This record gives sequence, structure tokens and C-alpha cells, in this order.
Amino acid sequence: MKGTAKFIFFLLIVLWSLSLGYGAAIALDKERPSTDIIPSRYEIGYDLYLETCTSCHLPIPPAVLPIESWKQLLEQPDKHFGTSLTGFNRLTQRLLWDYLSAFSRPLSPNEPVPLYAEQSRYFKALHPRVELPKPLSPRTCLVCHPKATNFDYQTLAPEWEDAP
Repeated sequence: MKGTAKFIFFLLIVLWSLSLGYGAAIALDKERPSTDIIPSRYEIGYDLYLETCTSCHLPIPPAVLPIESWKQLLEQPDKHFGTSLTGFNRLTQRLLWDYLSAFSRPLSPNEPVPLYAEQSRYFKALHPRVELPKPLSPRTCLVCHPKATNFDYQTLAPEWEDAP
């Protein structure tokens, strides 16, 4: 029974910590992206993904990278593009994995595992005639997708709205 009590206590602490972060975002009047299409089972992973990833770069939709890419990124949080992700533990990994694996896609046969969005087959299919600047930066998306910081890639900049 002691082990169960410790687990419940640990779980309550984790949930309390997550609610503090969410509450702080509301208190700071940050715009929370809509979760209308996110089933409640994945909402914690979704929120954690946005909280964890947007502290350094724009969040990309999970489908942009295949499941295998997300798996590699989550398995080595200490080797994340030259930096070590802090606050990463098994629970964080599990919650992120549940969300990312549910909304990403499988890798095609003989397709190399992309670790950057611009290497992704899906990304290339969505941008067939877009001349991307070289080098790309984590902020490049904002040129065409001004609301990408809020995980909104549907809204285009006015100069791109009527593009073919």
C-alpha cells in the first residue's frame, strides 16, 4: 500500500505542477490554441508539447514529421539539436509520445527519417511551389504563417491568401 500511496502522491504533484503552468499561461493572458479537434485523452500531451517546445521554437504540427522522427527526438532529450532539454522525465516523454504518435504519420518505405521539418516528405508536399529561403530558421514559417506561434498554420499572410 505504501508504494501505491507514493505513486498517487507523485501523480498529484505532477498534475498540480502542470495545472500551475497552465494557470500561469491564463494569468499572463496568453492565447491558448484551440483544442476543439484534440480528443480529451491527448489534451495534456498537447498542452505539454506546446509548453515544452514553444519555449525555444515554433511548434510544428505532429503530422509534419513521421512517428519515427518523434521517437528519435523523444528518446534522446539530452541531444536535442545541440542542447539538452531540461525538465524532461519519463512521464513527460510518455505524455508527449501519446500525443505525437497519435497525430503524426508513418514513415514510407525507404524514406529516410527526417529530423527537420524541411526534410519531411509531408512538408514538401504541402509546399510544392514555395521557394524557401536558405538557410531556414525556426522563425521562417512566420513569413507565410503569421499565427504559427499560436499553432495556427491555416491562417496565411495576406500576400499568400490568394496564391495558387
